[in-house]
Amino acid sequence: MADTVWWKRGTVYQVYPRSFQDSDGDGIGDLAGITRRLDYLAWLGVDAVWISPFYPSPMADFGYDVADYCGVDPLFGTLADFDALVAEAHFRRLKVILDFVPNHTSIAHPWFAESRSSRTSPKRDWYIWRDPAPDGGPPNNWISNFGGPAWTRDAESGQYYYHAFLREQPDLNWRNPEVRAAMHDALRFWLDRGVDGFRVDVIWHLIKDEGFRDNPENPAFASGQPEINRFAQVYSADRPEVFDIIAELRAVLAPYPERVLIGEIYLPVERLVAYYGPDRNGVDLPFNFQLIQTPWNARSVGDLVDAYEEALPPGGWPNWVLGNHDQPRIAARVGARQAAVAAILLLTLRGTPTLYYGDEIGLAQVPIPPERVQDPWERNEPGHGRDPERTPMQWDETVHAGFSTAEPWLPVSADAATRNVEALCDDATSLLTLYRRLLRLRRDYAALSIGAYRVWPGCPEAVLAYERHDADATLRVVLNFSAVQQDIRMGGQEGWSWSVLLSTHPERQGAQIGESFVLLSDEGVILLRLPT
Repeated sequence: MADTVWWKRGTVYQVYPRSFQDSDGDGIGDLAGITRRLDYLAWLGVDAVWISPFYPSPMADFGYDVADYCGVDPLFGTLADFDALVAEAHFRRLKVILDFVPNHTSIAHPWFAESRSSRTSPKRDWYIWRDPAPDGGPPNNWISNFGGPAWTRDAESGQYYYHAFLREQPDLNWRNPEVRAAMHDALRFWLDRGVDGFRVDVIWHLIKDEGFRDNPENPAFASGQPEINRFAQVYSADRPEVFDIIAELRAVLAPYPERVLIGEIYLPVERLVAYYGPDRNGVDLPFNFQLIQTPWNARSVGDLVDAYEEALPPGGWPNWVLGNHDQPRIAARVGARQAAVAAILLLTLRGTPTLYYGDEIGLAQVPIPPERVQDPWERNEPGHGRDPERTPMQWDETVHAGFSTAEPWLPVSADAATRNVEALCDDATSLLTLYRRLLRLRRDYAALSIGAYRVWPGCPEAVLAYERHDADATLRVVLNFSAVQQDIRMGGQEGWSWSVLLSTHPERQGAQIGESFVLLSDEGVILLRLPT
């Protein structure tokens, strides 16, 4: 596929709909609220909005327990609201990507109600049912990702059903062709309404071991880790048959030009890249979460980038992510000053970047009082909750930061009066301005979006540097991962000179650089090679 396809050149912005904008005063964000803020996304300069689930759901896991794949939960609006959102987004040349949750449904889905009605139900095999172990307990040792056994006994039939997550989220049986056909129809329902692609939830979980063998113990498991880490998920996820399933999903999208298929995959690089498919018939973008999990220093990040680039299969297009609705925010992990360095890294590495709402204004972890905890994982395993990274977007200094006229479902940050879009949008020194400038540079210089990547060696240990280049321009990115200034020697051909296109210290922009320069503490710069 040509490098001109939108999802290679573009950037993706994730919206968690409960927390983006409330339009009806109930304290919960909705589709009309997203539509209201599309002008902001166009102003910011992103190319696509990925919307987390808004389907009908009992909300046991806030929409990731789907009760109807072809509808909109009244909490978020109506199908008419969705159609209006797509039309308004496309009018602004924004693509719309949906979160598709095919691994499991809600326990309230009619399919599951029929499946559990009897052992002879026509939909019994749509889910994963097993007889008890000889001692009457669960069929094997598989653990739920939210803690506790991944099996729940159904009193009526005496069998157990499998759920990789909450007991309210029974897993579908993707070995059943009827299940696959039904899910393909769900994809077509949204494709026919104009969506531009899908992010597929926990795609590496879709197929389980046919023999349901016990997972082996994880020798690296330590106290304080989530219980899911007790065992290596050898048999409950990342099975070889999953690639046939993904190829079928890809085939569903094929008649719809330039649709993108993104897979959520928490696996090491060597397994992650397998999801491009043996013949590039896998997902277009297997989500690369390695920056979230890598120590924040120049050596570790540089080694990661090198390893990822080397592991990519021919034709595999890279992608990078700094945060999402399941992970602590980047500003909380690395601090406010390094969050600016991280922004430059994300938006200048080769590949498609995904931004998480609120990161562009420096939202960090917002403390959640015990009485306001919402996340079921936090209730099951305290200390592992995801509420702090799901708090409302902060738009202005009015009540509840302009998110809602009512008390929001989660609190806004204590500094919301100053950490909001309205306060930061005209501040030349703000993180929001930095993000906007970076996104504009990606449009102005194709070298930053689809150009080649090469390491620039010879820098101090605390510095990561690389070049992005094409036939029209060479840009050098130099990032200081420390709070100590660094002496940088530019090297290269005699007579070369460079100009500072962008810096986390805005007063440096436009400066000319010769053979050497001082990289300030916590500074990131993008340099443009000038003609000789």
